Amino acid sequence: MTRQFAALITTCTLLAMPASIHAQATAAGGDVRPEILRQLDGAWTMTGDVRGKPVTYRMVAKPALHGTFTELRMQDVQVPAQYEAAVFVGYDAASKTIIAHWMDSFGAKYSVPHGSGDITGNVVTFTIPYPSGSFRNTWRFDPATSTWQFALEAAQPDGSWKHFAGYALRRD
Repeated sequence: MTRQFAALITTCTLLAMPASIHAQATAAGGDVRPEILRQLDGAWTMTGDVRGKPVTYRMVAKPALHGTFTELRMQDVQVPAQYEAAVFVGYDAASKTIIAHWMDSFGAKYSVPHGSGDITGNVVTFTIPYPSGSFRNTWRFDPATSTWQFALEAAQPDGSWKHFAGYALRRD
């Protein structure tokens, strides 16, 4: 076998891998998200605070990218809206890790880096290590009421965490 032929076969194999992974996900029902992330699907009203000031958002969550992520779209209810965010949360089963990409109306600079964390029971936790200081997101699902509580905390210089924002989510 020539080197060029071997390189061609290797390239074709690598190109086919994402298709085979997608085929496996599709064969498994097309949605590979953990059940806890599926519980976010739907339309929600989020009420709470950001830095102690009351806020209300509308949020829609749904599977995205062939069921490999949960996409959350949030927008405050002010007219015109003052804040909008798109959050993509996925789960890597091999490492048992949550991966979160938070993009919002503050701009591209604040969409880097991604967050990572885990799922423990009915709690999804991930931390985004921003250069100016980490943010920890803790999302708690209550199966008895089908509601969520989101808590966002900012890392402090002394290593503690301080409340940044909190929301109660109710289905619309």
